[in-house]
Amino acid sequence: MKILLNEDKAIVNYVREGLKRTGGYCPSMLVKSEATKCMCKDFKHKIADPEFEGYCHCLMYYKKK
Repeated sequence: MKILLNEDKAIVNYVREGLKRTGGYCPSMLVKSEATKCMCKDFKHKIADPEFEGYCHCLMYYKKK
């Protein structure tokens, strides 16, 4: 298993700017809480699933099996 940054640098830069604006909360989430602090709780749960392969909500991170 590997956690990778999106290969599209424009997306990564866009999300990083969003993280700066939101104080580290996922810019793709409407609610600011500990569960939406980057790396969000939802993606951490997906990482724990050995069958999951894909992106987080904001497309910054990709989990590869």
